[in-house]
Amino acid sequence: MPTCLSSDVFVQPAAGVPAKFQRLIVTPNIRFSEIISALSVALDITQGHPQGHCIRTALIGMRLADVLRLPPPDCSALFYALLLKDLGCSSNAAKMAYLFGADDHLVKRAARMIDWTNAGQCLKHCWNNCVPEGSPLEKLLKIAAIVKQGPASSRGVIKTRCERGANIARMLQLPEATATAILDLDEHWNGRGNPHGLKGERISLLGRVCCLAQTVEVFFTAYGLEAALDVACQRRGEWFDPDLVDLLLTLRRESIFWERLLSANLFAEISRVEPEGAVLLADDDCLDRVAEAFALVVDAKSPWTYQHSTRVAEIAVGVARQFGCPVDLERDLRRTALLHDIGKLGVSNLILDKRGKPTDVEYAQIRKHPEYSQRILEQVAAFGTLAEVAGAHHERLDGRGYHRGVSAGEIPWVTRVLTVADVCEAMSAARPYRDAMPWDQIRQILANDAGRGVDPDCLHALERWQDRHELASRLEAQLSEVDRLLSEL
Repeated sequence: MPTCLSSDVFVQPAAGVPAKFQRLIVTPNIRFSEIISALSVALDITQGHPQGHCIRTALIGMRLADVLRLPPPDCSALFYALLLKDLGCSSNAAKMAYLFGADDHLVKRAARMIDWTNAGQCLKHCWNNCVPEGSPLEKLLKIAAIVKQGPASSRGVIKTRCERGANIARMLQLPEATATAILDLDEHWNGRGNPHGLKGERISLLGRVCCLAQTVEVFFTAYGLEAALDVACQRRGEWFDPDLVDLLLTLRRESIFWERLLSANLFAEISRVEPEGAVLLADDDCLDRVAEAFALVVDAKSPWTYQHSTRVAEIAVGVARQFGCPVDLERDLRRTALLHDIGKLGVSNLILDKRGKPTDVEYAQIRKHPEYSQRILEQVAAFGTLAEVAGAHHERLDGRGYHRGVSAGEIPWVTRVLTVADVCEAMSAARPYRDAMPWDQIRQILANDAGRGVDPDCLHALERWQDRHELASRLEAQLSEVDRLLSEL
């Protein structure tokens, strides 16, 4: 697990170090929970939930833990399971968008509002969400395709999501109880849940708490407390552990608690329920793991962006080394590159995976993702500079970039490095509407844009790195992901 560390872990800006080489993270004490709480917002938008869903779910789940008098190790494991329950959620985004012919965020959000074990509700959900602007015939054809998939396909989708989330939790070196709770998230008390159809107490207690807490949050946010409690009662003994529902009902009169779920500062609220004695500070290795873990979440959103973030990080570090970049800044840059596209989780796969070029309206949606990235990352106080760099990766020297439209004088060196790495990597991979480009073509396009779009010195550094390392294509891995998706449809 992340460990508590002394204050010398992070190097403060040193006198005499050139401004362009100053660290992007300069504080010695970053709470692991602060990072996870902030990044949980990315999971919210991936699932189509209002911002703060995971945090509100955690507040509900931790209040239940208080009533249950769970021991401290279980409380700590539950705390992170609640915040990270949706770690695997991006893995089914492309499939949802394709099957429904609709925005995956809207489909996922709507699915949380129904009892998907009820055939009638499922058919109504499909009718309401399949091809929203389509004709009745188009809707029927989509519904027929979904029905043809059968229950086994649904179980497979949830199995992939839950297993992926559990594995990423293990990658973060969280307790095995956290991973198990994430794995059990969609299991139901009556044995009709997924992915393994576990029944009753065969489902981990922490998983049962997560399942109840997330459903209560969804209905509380949408319709209020009484509606949320009514759903819990209706599904008592079916979806939910009856004893947990009974405990939940004892909280009905705790008005102060429910008001806290409506707080404008949920980050302050979640910090209050972090288990005492288990506050963790993130060391350098932990920060690396967090960046690597969420890069996996981002890159799983679309088969066309598979491995993009990890490849951008590799190129950015390679370019920075040509300038004699200090090792500590190089490490920060790698983390920034891994997280730079986290805002893309908020863009529909209908747009990301579209075979033709995006329309102006669709392109406007794509252009929002750097702003989303910055907003998510800047929720961590120590990530302020890192967030600005990540949010500026589509800015241009001539001021015609996005999302802020700043010009050369406002674009620091480290952002210029990230930009040239991002553009280069994107062109080296295939897109639904074009083939991957060879290095000579990439270099020519970048050379034509040098001084206007990309920094000439960074381009020359990229060329030097390429001459020594030769940019490897991820096309084979990318197309393998596309084939895997198509094989499941």
